[in-house]
Amino acid sequence: MDLSSLRVKIFADGADLDGILRVAQNPLVKGFTTNPSLMRKAGVSDYTQFAHQLLDAITDRPISFEVFSDELDEMEKQARILNSWADNIYVKIPVTNSRAESTDSLVHKLSYEGVKLNITALTTADHVRTVSEALRGGAPSIVSVFAGRIADTGVDPLPIMRESLAILEDCPTAELLWASCREVFNIFQADAINCHIITVTHDVLSSLSVVGKDLTTYSTELIKVFYQDAQASGFKIT
Repeated sequence: MDLSSLRVKIFADGADLDGILRVAQNPLVKGFTTNPSLMRKAGVSDYTQFAHQLLDAITDRPISFEVFSDELDEMEKQARILNSWADNIYVKIPVTNSRAESTDSLVHKLSYEGVKLNITALTTADHVRTVSEALRGGAPSIVSVFAGRIADTGVDPLPIMRESLAILEDCPTAELLWASCREVFNIFQADAINCHIITVTHDVLSSLSVVGKDLTTYSTELIKVFYQDAQASGFKIT
């Protein structure tokens, strides 16, 4: 396994500003994504301020920011504001709102006006077909299929991801993104099927340091850690 030979692009997923700026120094990181839930978890209280701080620091790679209205007309307003902030923004639009109403008409409208979009929270091939039709012939875009979430339900995401790639062959301006990565191996799975992008959390990024390590050596290193931690804790079995 060789990270330098990866074809899939790694996007860092998170909302901790210091952490984002730190991982931005990694040449493997080709872009960035975030969402309202990650921002809330990171303690972000001012969406606009956070976004501008990030955009001021990172100007050379794409960054996805998400709308958060549940109404399509307000989504459109938010999308236009986000799009006006910087040239490297991709506006994240969910595949539906919380009432399962499709956003495809809005996606089509914005894409054909030149707004770069990241359509998010897709979980089925039917989602990808609908989004592909809406994006075809429009601006550069990203289609985010939540492979990790699919796997959480006990379903193998690989067939869905392969089918999604086939669907998007008719939409050459769109790239498929493997979302909700759970482990380093997902990066190699995404690469093996020629997926275009994978989002990786900062925790998973930090685990890239062991890629290619000799497994026997790795075993010994882990045992040393267990031993040292037991000694440091003063554990006794009596």
